[in-house]
Amino acid sequence: MTRLNRRHAAALLLALSTAATSWAQAPVQLRIGSLVPKNSQYHQQLMEMGEGWRAAQGGNARFVVFTDGSQGGEAELARRMRIGQLQGALMSVVGLREIEPTVAALQNLPLLFRSWEEVDHVREKMRPAMEQRFLERGFVVVAWGDAGWVRFFSKEPASRPDDFKRMKFFAWGSEPEQQAIMKNLGYTPVPLETADILPAMQTGMISVVPSTPYFALASQIYNTASNMLDINWAPIVGALVVTKKAWDAMTPAAQQALKSGGEKAGLAMRQQARREVDEAVEAMKKRGLKVNKPSPEQMREWNELAERLYPRIRGSMVPAETFDEVFLHLKAYRAGKGQ
Repeated sequence: MTRLNRRHAAALLLALSTAATSWAQAPVQLRIGSLVPKNSQYHQQLMEMGEGWRAAQGGNARFVVFTDGSQGGEAELARRMRIGQLQGALMSVVGLREIEPTVAALQNLPLLFRSWEEVDHVREKMRPAMEQRFLERGFVVVAWGDAGWVRFFSKEPASRPDDFKRMKFFAWGSEPEQQAIMKNLGYTPVPLETADILPAMQTGMISVVPSTPYFALASQIYNTASNMLDINWAPIVGALVVTKKAWDAMTPAAQQALKSGGEKAGLAMRQQARREVDEAVEAMKKRGLKVNKPSPEQMREWNELAERLYPRIRGSMVPAETFDEVFLHLKAYRAGKGQ
């Protein structure tokens, strides 16, 4: 090797070494997006989990949570993770199904689940396969949570399915299948993002919001939509996911810290959400919320509506195979309970 070639080789090795050192020293960061309110229990759980992760990762690791939908709606959060603007997101099924459609089975089956125990049972049965599907699509599921039961908040009192046909519903802009089903059944969906709900209610663009009581209280929706239909339409199920690229950049100790912290945070979120359903309703009642409880006859009408919805949901909003799997798990669980 000539002296000139040796100099080139030495320079190349030095450059590669410097680049490798810089890469190794670059701080790992987790930028997490969500719609949860700032300083809410969900936000606090994320920050606590992040502290444990930062300590384990070391090296000036950064953990940032963007709350209140500041990074966009849930479909936008999924897009931002894919292009690397975010490394993770705490989302409901609305956003998670943008990554893995089978997760819709946990949230998009109205009046199917009778209790949180049923929700937990089905989720745990389906969890390993779902998490594997997320991994194959480039995402690691860190924690599972939920945010309460969906109730209908409306400007006018309503108790029967037909009462709502004269009203305009908030609908997720990223769920065209749901909008098509609603229209086919005689309802009027108005596709919007979460940040648009309150001004849309105030201007009359919409008059009904399917929402958990906690969100209705925190966002002040109940001030305009002062009637709540007291039925557990569907659970809001969610998860914290991070990109596999971000996961692979962590040390093994940081991965373990994030996983264990995520399990703890997910459990706390679920427990809190279930308490908040009744607590939020009571708080809103003191401020003028009217709770409309359907009669047994009206409840039969709602169950009949759900039965009509299932064949439309199967294969459109929820993949057919996953839809069938949920019903099998529920059937076995209820049989074991003698129901």
